[in-house]
Amino acid sequence: MLEPLTTSLQTVFGYSEFRAGQKAALTALEAGHDTLAVLPTGAGKTLIYQLYGYRHPGCVLIVSPLLALMTDQVNRMRLAGFRRVAAITSLTSYGERQSILAHLEQYQFLFLSPEMLAQPAMLARLGQLTLSLLVIDEAHCIVQWGPDFRPEYLLLGAIREKLGSPLTLMLTATADHATKGEIAKQLRTTPTVVTESLDRPNIFLDVEPVANDAAKRERLLALVTQLVFPGVIYFSSKQLATDMAQWLRDQTGLAVAAYHAGLSSEDRFKIQQQFMQGDLAVICATSAFGMGIDKNDVRYVIHYHLPADLGSYAQEMGRAGRDGQPSLAVLLYTPGDERLPLTLNQANRPDDATIQRFYAHPQAFSRNDPGIALLTFYLQHGISATAVQALFERREKERGHALAQMLAYVREPCCLRARWLAAFDETAPAHHEACCAPGKVPIDLTDLGLKRQAPTPPTPVAPDWQAQLRRLLVAD
Repeated sequence: MLEPLTTSLQTVFGYSEFRAGQKAALTALEAGHDTLAVLPTGAGKTLIYQLYGYRHPGCVLIVSPLLALMTDQVNRMRLAGFRRVAAITSLTSYGERQSILAHLEQYQFLFLSPEMLAQPAMLARLGQLTLSLLVIDEAHCIVQWGPDFRPEYLLLGAIREKLGSPLTLMLTATADHATKGEIAKQLRTTPTVVTESLDRPNIFLDVEPVANDAAKRERLLALVTQLVFPGVIYFSSKQLATDMAQWLRDQTGLAVAAYHAGLSSEDRFKIQQQFMQGDLAVICATSAFGMGIDKNDVRYVIHYHLPADLGSYAQEMGRAGRDGQPSLAVLLYTPGDERLPLTLNQANRPDDATIQRFYAHPQAFSRNDPGIALLTFYLQHGISATAVQALFERREKERGHALAQMLAYVREPCCLRARWLAAFDETAPAHHEACCAPGKVPIDLTDLGLKRQAPTPPTPVAPDWQAQLRRLLVAD
């Protein structure tokens, strides 16, 4: 008979109590129920599968979206005492990969990306394992990324069945009713759903309209100059993230770095580690930064560009204040900012004419184009041109609705928190002064406890007359 969950918690992690949602998710898993856990950023979602793996024989297979996220989790688990843990990624050397695969039965936890998992040879090798648990980390990516960015996410339901439909845990910080339903549908399961409030009362929400790009730039500089750090600034452009990091370094003298998918994996890892260790005051990042990053003391998150949807915004601004201390989420908005996410959305999908031409003569197209690579994937998996067009059209409507919700948040005149939580089927607490600053309501960083103190000048030291006299005599 297994020991009580709280006993395992104390033994492995030294904690006497679970955080909200952890025990409910573990209880459902222990009862043999597939489980979808929607727990806010910083709620300790990884503990759920770590503790389950400790309590049950076999391998816990974790499907994770990002290289940096997998590397971080492996390192943290090893530091916590889990020795039989590995990740197979694009950076794993051939020799190391062969060694892991040769001793796969010895591993307690294995991290893979959806793309790595979908490889037939990998899937065949995993089929020989006893899986105690399949974990889909950041499960909202099935909905946000699957249709037109990383289609391997759409294969996870079929892959799960090929692996014998193991007990499955789906983890995410944000999912409205429709997203929960789509995750369950794609994974071909009817899970027990464990949901905790998305609200983070210690994060003050602020939307600041600015007249133009020059005013936005100056407001950003004022915030970075005044706010306590560390902080994260999100951009939709890799180039602008790089340029603004340099500009902020020059203007403030702070340690600022850019982080985006255009950097090498090695550089991204180094920058992430520097930020985690407190060597950087500010990160200028694209959405490639932050998923699963466990840094508790981020004091502010600023969005320079308009996020495409409230789910992404909740994920990114939720990286502030994971220690429960006062923190700030600022969204700078210039009229017309919504054009950028609209353009990016349209750029991600091939138009109907391209789809028809490709399906007629696929060999005539270069696979180096991301849109053509996407169509190649669908063609190889037997999905017709008509079905692909319908899929893209539905996704475009969903994105249009999500952007409309984002704009409603930006234009909210009364309570940002109420508007944000309503999108996730939650009722906000009563509005108060420490809640948010919608529209043109000014914020006082001092009242929020987030204004950086000016350096204290050195205390003048009384002159040492004897030392002065000696210097004069030497000079003579």
